[in-house]
Amino acid sequence: MQKLYPDAKTALEGLLKDDMLVASGGFGLCGIPERLIDAVVESGVKGLTVASNNAGIDNEGLGKLLRTKQIKKMISSYVGENKEFERQFLAGELEVEFCPQGTLAERMRAGGAGIPGFYTKTGVGTQVAEGKEVKTFDGQDYILEKGIFADVSLVKAWKADESGNLVFRKTARNFNLPAATCGKVCVVEVEEIVPTGSLDPDCIHLPGVYVQRMIVGAPYDKKIEFTTTRQREAA
Repeated sequence: MQKLYPDAKTALEGLLKDDMLVASGGFGLCGIPERLIDAVVESGVKGLTVASNNAGIDNEGLGKLLRTKQIKKMISSYVGENKEFERQFLAGELEVEFCPQGTLAERMRAGGAGIPGFYTKTGVGTQVAEGKEVKTFDGQDYILEKGIFADVSLVKAWKADESGNLVFRKTARNFNLPAATCGKVCVVEVEEIVPTGSLDPDCIHLPGVYVQRMIVGAPYDKKIEFTTTRQREAA
């Protein structure tokens, strides 16, 4: 099976439609599938529900899809860096399902494992628990969280072989691995493709069985969310 495609637009051909559920990897601007996000923007699809740890920042990452109002709902944990997200949410233009970070990762992992739901203590007694089933185990309350089953997963990896085995680099591993497994189709952008068999099996983070399509996205402009400097003291 040929998994390598020439560009992001081609790799997403036939997969995108209005009102679909997308799982996107990344954390802030670390490990985001930026080439694939750009292709989604260009496609013009709308009414998207996106499950991702956060919504990027203004005009970067998923923030681009917010700017074009292609997202109708975010399932996410942290959205504090995005002014457009804040504006749309307060104006009632964007639906938001806030989900604790660990719970969100587990919901993606559960979806990838075919698990429809699980119980967790996280969020009990808070707004997170509103409208969810509560069950008591050994005298402790737990809430039911549902697994995420996405139509497509958009993922960024550091290196892949031609069979789609993936290696993530340091903290870019974050949500990319669980997001990759919970989609019906997983599309990955990588910095480098190497021959099959050249990766150390012990260093492979995600087996190629989860990956259907790949592109090489390099070179990348490494973006920084915050640049903090201090004034140099006089000698």
